[in-house]
Amino acid sequence: MDINIAGRERAAGYPGTSFATQQATQQADFDQHLREAAQQGSLVGSATPELEHHLGTAARQPKLVVISNRVATFGPLQPKTGGLAAALEPVVERSGAVWMGSSGKLGDGSEPLDIGQHGEGQVAKLDLPREHYSGYYEGFANSILWPALHSLPDRMAASANHYKSYQEINKFVAGAAFQFRDRDAIWVHDYHFLPLGAGLQNLGVDKPIGFFLHTPWPAPDMIEQVPNHGELMQSMLAYDLLGFQTNWDLNNFRACLRTHLGLEIEHGVVISARGHTRCQTFPIGIDPKQFARNASESLAKPDPYISSLQKKLNGAKLAIGVDRLDYTKGIDERIKAFDQVLAAEPRSIVLLQIANPSRTEIEAYKIYKRDVESLVERVNDKHGTNEWRPVLYENSPFTQAQLAGLYRAARVGVVTPLRDGMNLVAKEYVAAQDPNDPGVLVLSKFAGAAEDFDQNEALLVDPTRPDEIAAAISKAANMPREERVQRWRAMMDKLEAYTIHDWSAHFVQELDKSRVTVRATCSDLGSGWIN
Repeated sequence: MDINIAGRERAAGYPGTSFATQQATQQADFDQHLREAAQQGSLVGSATPELEHHLGTAARQPKLVVISNRVATFGPLQPKTGGLAAALEPVVERSGAVWMGSSGKLGDGSEPLDIGQHGEGQVAKLDLPREHYSGYYEGFANSILWPALHSLPDRMAASANHYKSYQEINKFVAGAAFQFRDRDAIWVHDYHFLPLGAGLQNLGVDKPIGFFLHTPWPAPDMIEQVPNHGELMQSMLAYDLLGFQTNWDLNNFRACLRTHLGLEIEHGVVISARGHTRCQTFPIGIDPKQFARNASESLAKPDPYISSLQKKLNGAKLAIGVDRLDYTKGIDERIKAFDQVLAAEPRSIVLLQIANPSRTEIEAYKIYKRDVESLVERVNDKHGTNEWRPVLYENSPFTQAQLAGLYRAARVGVVTPLRDGMNLVAKEYVAAQDPNDPGVLVLSKFAGAAEDFDQNEALLVDPTRPDEIAAAISKAANMPREERVQRWRAMMDKLEAYTIHDWSAHFVQELDKSRVTVRATCSDLGSGWIN
């Protein structure tokens, strides 16, 4: 997911869903997936009796190591920025995994890991070296890789020094993770750590190492603009399993391997000097039942903010957008689209745009923030009055429970990123709807979620064309109830068929297979499977 904003519950006086209830539900769901995994043999215990013992006693030794740029902040009122936290928190709590990531503090590279217990698992935080952090994070990761992966070359700011810092931080994290080399497997997340698998392999780690990319993967001509792109892609092949959000991303990666490295993916496997790497899609999901429960409870326990919002509508319908304040999210084009809707249908609709500030230390983000705020002010001055504003612009955080209530209150969910790995806000909006009177999702055709939701379900649009977005918003706001129900039901069935718990369990099961079976390619071995 791109963003799950939290933290406003106490200030707004919102009672929300009991954290104990949510936690129990998540644990029950995760336990069920562990039982299913046991029938196939998985990393959390290769034999069913061992896994059943794990479920009954929560085995004390962590089995899986998870590595991401940041670890989640655990707790009912803590922010959950992205689907990563929702997916992996139950893995840590129930299966005894270790989750390692940055503490958010900088050091000289000599500070020990801060390891704390969380449920049956552990959270390991490390202070990244100050010397290389800026070049790694603000430089290569977010000023080069991030725009390149989202196919936005004009946003790139290349520097050879940034690449060196990116590599140095990856080497540092690999060294810190080496102490967990006796665990069953390592699962690395996102574009911050493309070469981390190679670093672990070079240190002698011989356990399965998997990688999941939460962003898109671009076409060959786009990745070619990334400094040292060939070396980066070579290092990615040190992973045993590479996971992508969509078939579009996997096909692009296949084309990049062919174009830049002369390699082919055959039967889902690419063979390189690093060994065998399996490549597969794992479209990340959500917990739709939990979102539906949150939305239902929001009706039973009215929230002061939602009540105030409904008064501000003054008879207009509500549309909602929830994003990080990032130039990839297309918020500026969305505001322009609402300008057109309001010009054609005055006072017919209000947009609640929640835009949580992101990467505020990076100049491109500062500029984008100013541009969006200027657009909001212009549209409000043009179409609003002192008493009524057509765009309600919020930078403050909201809890998951509040978001679910806001999603349900909105007739239109507007998710129009220029490019996105998945965008779980789209799925959250669908899950939170009233089954008898659901809203309509307006979705960018360049979001990963558009591979799950077709044009008969969501209203798919080109996010760079405000006129197209405006037409879809108007259609959604005026759509008959029967059609809304039909579209919603089809999307909800898909959400329930592959949840975020399925996603995490699926990846772990596939990672377990990565060092076990590979397609034989030598003629004297035939075409069977070998260890």
